[in-house]
Amino acid sequence: MYTQDSPTRLLPDVASHDHAVAPGTLDWVGMDGMEMPVAFDAGDGDVRATGARVGAFVNLVKADVRGIHMSRLYLLVSEALSAGPLTMIGVRELLGRFLASHEGLSDHARITIGFEHLVRRRALRSDNSGWRAYPITIDATLRSDGHFHLELMTDVVYSSTCPASAALSRQLIQDSFAKAFPADLSLDRETILAWLGTEQGIVATPHAQRSTATIRVRPAGEGGFDLIGMIDRVEDALGTPVQTAVKRADEQAFALANGGNLMFCEDAARRIQKTLDADTGVADFHVRVAHHESLHPHDAVAFASKARG
Repeated sequence: MYTQDSPTRLLPDVASHDHAVAPGTLDWVGMDGMEMPVAFDAGDGDVRATGARVGAFVNLVKADVRGIHMSRLYLLVSEALSAGPLTMIGVRELLGRFLASHEGLSDHARITIGFEHLVRRRALRSDNSGWRAYPITIDATLRSDGHFHLELMTDVVYSSTCPASAALSRQLIQDSFAKAFPADLSLDRETILAWLGTEQGIVATPHAQRSTATIRVRPAGEGGFDLIGMIDRVEDALGTPVQTAVKRADEQAFALANGGNLMFCEDAARRIQKTLDADTGVADFHVRVAHHESLHPHDAVAFASKARG
C-alpha cells in the first residue's frame, strides 16, 4: 500500500504499455521547435553562443507500440547542447544516445538544429564594420547500422544586376547622348564629363535586386567544418554580398561591384557551383539561387548540385 506522495508510487505510462489503436510503423516521431542553447564554431575559431530551435526524432519500428519516450529525447538534447560547443562528432554521439534510449523501438534517429550565427563584416571602403547574421540549419541522421549523414544549410544574400537590363540602359544612354550632342557639334572632354554627371546623362539604370543563394552541403569527414570560409569563397565568387555599415564611399564601391558583376540567376548558380566543386571540404552540395526580381512579381530561380564524373 502507498500514499499519493509515496516515492514508490508508480505513474501510468500508456505510451509504452497501451497497444496502438491502429498498428503500424512510423517514419519519425519526436518533438520540433524545442528551445535550446547552442554554442557553435563556424570555422573561424570564434565560438558563439545563441538560442536554437531543435527537432529530435526517432522512427517507430514496433507496429503495436503506441508511442516513444519523448521526455528522454528532450533531456538528452538539453544535456548535450549545454555541455559545450556543437561538433559533428558530438551530434553523432547524441543520435547514438537517442537510439540507445529507444532500443527495441527505433533503428533510425534524427536531429535538426536551427540558429543564426553572427559574423562581423568590414565595409568595402571605410573603416567601419557591422554584423551579418547567417541562418544555419544542421540536419543529421544515424541508423542503427552506424550510417551517419549530416548536412549544413545556410543562406548567402547578395545583389544581382540584370545583364539584359544593363544593355538596354546603355542603349538609352547612347540615344540620349546622340540627341544632346549632334554629330556636327564640336565637343571637348570637360563638356562631356559635365553632361555625364547630370540626370540627363544617365537616363536609365539597370534593375538590381536582393538575391538569395540557399546552400546545403555535406561536409567531407566528421572533423571541424570551415563554414565561414565556404561562405567567404561563395561571396567572393558572386562579388556583391550585401553590406552592413555603409558610408557614401562604401555605397559607391558597391555600385561599382554591381556594374562589374552583372548576372542572371543561371550565372550566379554556376559561379557557386564552380566554387563548391573546388572545395575539398565539401563532399556534396545542392544550391538554390533566387533573384527576387524588381521587374517582376515573381522570382528567377536556378538550381545546381555537385558535378558528377
